[in-house]
Amino acid sequence: MVRPVTVNGGMSMRAWYDILGFNRGIPHDEVGIRASDAEVTALIRRENERGIPSSHIVLGGFSQGGAISLFSGPRYPDRLAGIMGLSCYMLLEDLLPAQRSRANYQTPIFLAHGTQDPVVDVRRGAEARQLLEAGGYPVEWHTYPMPHSVCPQEVEDIAAWLRKVI
Repeated sequence: MVRPVTVNGGMSMRAWYDILGFNRGIPHDEVGIRASDAEVTALIRRENERGIPSSHIVLGGFSQGGAISLFSGPRYPDRLAGIMGLSCYMLLEDLLPAQRSRANYQTPIFLAHGTQDPVVDVRRGAEARQLLEAGGYPVEWHTYPMPHSVCPQEVEDIAAWLRKVI
């Protein structure tokens, strides 16, 4: 979806939700996040109708897409194969304990982040890891000496993880 994004000077761009800022404590666009969560649910349901069970689906994304995956995955009512978040952070994290679904308590989660990321600080990724682990989720965490991007080693690690969960 194309929408105005505050950190982009209000200019419209492809985005899952409006980003007011990247630092901890800045409010999240709950309306936009929940609309994107509904889109993710609709996509999963469409695949279910095509014969793909939810237990064979991995939610994953980079940056905003990863944040939406970390939002939607733990809340999804049916078991997923895995959840992956690359160079991202948790959205509306205070609401997770009350909203998470029992179906995905043990769903494997792959998190990766660049240690030189100037867009989403690696500490935000580490906070996501800590929050998920504190909730009992099995998290595989990786860092790489890179900026807000993907590197060949990360792709190899993703492929190995996908082979385990699918």
